[in-house]
Amino acid sequence: MDIKTLVSQLTLEEKAGLCSGADFWHTKAVERLGIPASMVSDGPHGLRKQDEGGDHLGVNESIEAVCFPAACATAASFDPALLRKMGEAIGDSCQHEGVSVVLGPAVNIKRSPLCGRNFEYFSEDPYLAGRMAAAFVRGVQSRNVGTSIKHFAANSQEHRRMSSSSEVDERTLREIYFPAFETAVKEEQPWTVMCSYNRLNGVFASENPWLLTEVLRKEWGFEGYVVSDWGAVSDRVAGLAAGLDLEMPSSGGYNDRKIVEAVRAGKLDERLLDQAVERILRIVFRYTENARPDTPWDKEAQHRLAAEIAADCMVLLKNEDALLPLKSEDEIAFIGEFAAKPRFQGGGSSHIHCFKTTSALEAAEGLKVRYAQGFSAAQDSASDEQIAEAVAAARAAKAAVVFAGLPDVYESEGYDRTHMRLPDCQNRLIEAVAAANPNTVVVLHNGSPVEMPWIDQVKAVLEAYLGGEAVGLAAVRVLFGELSPSGCLPESFPKKLADNPSYLYYGGEGNVTEYREGIFVGYRYYDRKETELLFPFGHGLSYTHFVFSDLRLSATRITDRDTLTATVTVTNTGERAGKAVAQLYVRDCESGVLRPLRELKGFEKVFLQPGESKAVSFTLDKRSFAYWNTAIHDWHVESGEFAIEIGRSSRDIALSETVYVESTTVLPRHYDENSIFMDILADPHAAAVIRPLLDGFRETFMPSGEEQTAAAREAITDEMNLAMLQYMPLRALVSFAGDRLDPAVIGQLVAALNAE
Repeated sequence: MDIKTLVSQLTLEEKAGLCSGADFWHTKAVERLGIPASMVSDGPHGLRKQDEGGDHLGVNESIEAVCFPAACATAASFDPALLRKMGEAIGDSCQHEGVSVVLGPAVNIKRSPLCGRNFEYFSEDPYLAGRMAAAFVRGVQSRNVGTSIKHFAANSQEHRRMSSSSEVDERTLREIYFPAFETAVKEEQPWTVMCSYNRLNGVFASENPWLLTEVLRKEWGFEGYVVSDWGAVSDRVAGLAAGLDLEMPSSGGYNDRKIVEAVRAGKLDERLLDQAVERILRIVFRYTENARPDTPWDKEAQHRLAAEIAADCMVLLKNEDALLPLKSEDEIAFIGEFAAKPRFQGGGSSHIHCFKTTSALEAAEGLKVRYAQGFSAAQDSASDEQIAEAVAAARAAKAAVVFAGLPDVYESEGYDRTHMRLPDCQNRLIEAVAAANPNTVVVLHNGSPVEMPWIDQVKAVLEAYLGGEAVGLAAVRVLFGELSPSGCLPESFPKKLADNPSYLYYGGEGNVTEYREGIFVGYRYYDRKETELLFPFGHGLSYTHFVFSDLRLSATRITDRDTLTATVTVTNTGERAGKAVAQLYVRDCESGVLRPLRELKGFEKVFLQPGESKAVSFTLDKRSFAYWNTAIHDWHVESGEFAIEIGRSSRDIALSETVYVESTTVLPRHYDENSIFMDILADPHAAAVIRPLLDGFRETFMPSGEEQTAAAREAITDEMNLAMLQYMPLRALVSFAGDRLDPAVIGQLVAALNAE
């Protein structure tokens, strides 16, 4: 299809019209030129197709589809291959239903546990989020169906989401909030990118040329079209000029007319309009020319796949006395309404009309399981009678499993949580059951961390997150040992909300939200500050045991232009088959800039039989060691030693080796008369220039022992003089040297320091 020729045949009005939706879910058609409409649909973890009466927030019914685990769960798998397989399944469902683009994945960073949409987001860590997002995009688009990675950018709260400005400094954007988008764009080229509702540093994302054109297209090479989040457009003409191609949903022609008027008045270059239309039509025809409506959609097979994925995502947080796995011959109490009616997805635009669900109670059919409701999620209550029934069931059982979590109303798109607590009725229930049976297990269904005031009273905790429609089947398989848990936390679990780095600033004041914690998000903050946590980032137990050994680096010294290979051996020393996640962290041993203690830069999940070993390799490049330098507006590596660490979590490091990385970038020098000696002497070039003068000055400034009185030597030692000298600016040389130093020397010295 010759898109440029096609665009040249469109009228101005038709071109403007193609830049907004025909309705809630369809692009416009131009029948006279054979341009078809195409349908997009929500679906980060399943297809939410609404043919008529669309509402975006899931109030109106959509077709039956398979609800896979949400991103909060799938990120815990630490398994990109699993995300690719899930993406392929969703892509098949889209082909079957004639959907051209699925609106996902959502990759915004989990800045705070309070964000109402955290269940749709992968992680607090940008490297993990990027790897998982890229795999999902790869899977969906392998079926010739597009993805729409969202929400670009810095959309980490629901509070005032359509008006608030996220105030984020350049380094924080580059190191924390951009990389997941960047990875997916550079590696997989999602067909579309969805801009966010919020402003970024005062400018709406939908009309931000730096964001949509300079960074997304020119720096990262994005080739598809940018679509607005539904209703995110403020100034349509400014948006089009900035790089927003498609407005969704329909504006009823209002904004189309604004575009036409702007072009005719000379306020908008028609070439920008043509460019937007070309981008949209390339995607429309990429789908229609590869449409396969005869693609089978086996929902039963996908339901089984959803169970397989959910099991791999579950995180065993605690397992005292190896209580889990449970024995099938034992009497077990299942307690809590979520055992019979699991909470497995969040509210809002991603809400799936499920093909079927399998609860834990249904999956446990044939086992010796006794059920007590324990609480009502809808009423957010637990009556004395319900708790008494639960206690009786617990006392009669070998072990009691409480299925707890957050009710639907606690977390959803459109608003944020106000606290990190489970409902009080559930906390009371867990404490009562634990008092009645020492072998108490808690299974959690939640999209974000929760406080656990009962953590020392229960023996085991299994984090199921929002595990999709087959979460009950997956939970029973893990609880009874058919599968060994292998998930790891993609986010830190603080003991209390006040420990979170964004606690004082989250939500902001009025329409301004300052990201004052900067790069110190999640474990980057907790580990640096040595905050006591419930569970650290990357934590996850197993029913077997793994040993990491023989960490080898391909070199002990490299430049920042080289790559480094790290290889480690993983051995299953336990008695069960299972999967281990080797996590690789990089630590700057001595940095001149403020950096996290360590950062995740690689991970690999391996399946091992008992006694089996496998070697796992990681490739590290410049970005693995770099920070964003705002002086050069680029990634920069400081020359020095870096530790390559292999861990089970960010706080459980098993192995470490060091490599010296030499920077090949010469930073611009900006010395002046106010520059201090500490900074000058840290720069080898500058130190060589200053030392001859400094040696002479030290003789003047610090007289020899013979010239000092005993009292003076006692009052000001050489060490004290040297310490004070570090903080002295160049201009102070004149003051302390008096007539022994010509003031003109300072200017000459500054010029020499800044010389290349």
